[in-house]
Amino acid sequence: MKAMLCETYGPPETMRLAELPPLKPGPGQVVISVKACGVNFPDVLMIQDKYQFKSALPFAPGGEVAGIVKETGEGVHTLKAGDRVAAAIRTGGFAEEAVAEAQRCVHIPKGVDCEVAASFIVAYGTSYHALKDRAHLQPGENLVVLGAAGGVGNAAVELGAVMGARVIAGASTKEKLEFAKTCGAVDGFVYPPVPLSKDQQKALSDEIKRLTGGEGADVLYDPVGDDYTEPALRAMAWQGRYLVVGFAAGGVPRVPLNLALLKGCDIVGVFWGVATARNPERAFADLDLLARWIAEGKLKPQVTERFSLAHAGRAIRLLMDRKALGKVVVTM
Repeated sequence: MKAMLCETYGPPETMRLAELPPLKPGPGQVVISVKACGVNFPDVLMIQDKYQFKSALPFAPGGEVAGIVKETGEGVHTLKAGDRVAAAIRTGGFAEEAVAEAQRCVHIPKGVDCEVAASFIVAYGTSYHALKDRAHLQPGENLVVLGAAGGVGNAAVELGAVMGARVIAGASTKEKLEFAKTCGAVDGFVYPPVPLSKDQQKALSDEIKRLTGGEGADVLYDPVGDDYTEPALRAMAWQGRYLVVGFAAGGVPRVPLNLALLKGCDIVGVFWGVATARNPERAFADLDLLARWIAEGKLKPQVTERFSLAHAGRAIRLLMDRKALGKVVVTM
């Protein structure tokens, strides 16, 4: 089988397409003939050795796949060869075959193609966990989403709208903002590139307050970090919930904690990967629900870019340069 390998840490252009032996499942595992693999920001970090978890070299990036079960391992009774599944895996998705734990697989509903199925697990799983379990988002609340046109941000926009919130999108360009509005945001703003001056930070806070009717954000979803975090935190509503999702803008921010005191707000960490490991049954019940919502048309993951396996490095480069709209997938 073919796989796109990271053999040395660095930019995506250094990855190499290689021929590897077919995979075999271990106990509790399945081998999936991969049809599509979603590309996520952790892939950007992993190939540079900047992620929380280190992957031993060489490895194929790609943490979510969709395809057809080729073979099942000992003790697997919930899946059989020929089943269409999506699966969460840490690495290995940029390949024609991938090994997944059977308990981390979700049946793909009828009418949902593999590209869409490979696009929802990480982004929608993360965002649903963030909004439901960590923020306890309520209908009618103001939800402000930074990075609203990217994978997890766009999922948060769409889920927030489905959950009844008033969604306000923040993005780095007018094009990205307009895209977020087509996915459920009722209003939004464009923020400047980092670094932000003090005047730009104040203007960002003022704009969020204006768009929330002077009340501030009840829930703020932040996957970008850096200089955007402090001004966004200053624009929180009383007893709001600030969701720390990631740091796509590059810098891990340090914020004055007196802001949390003055706002009576919570600063809440979101780490869906660990949450699924600690409570897989709950996490994958949520994914089953999200898959049904996709099949019913309540959610519509936006696959905007497709790359062949031979050009998988370009897919990561698109995310690295923060040029992606919606979801990017690698197809086999």
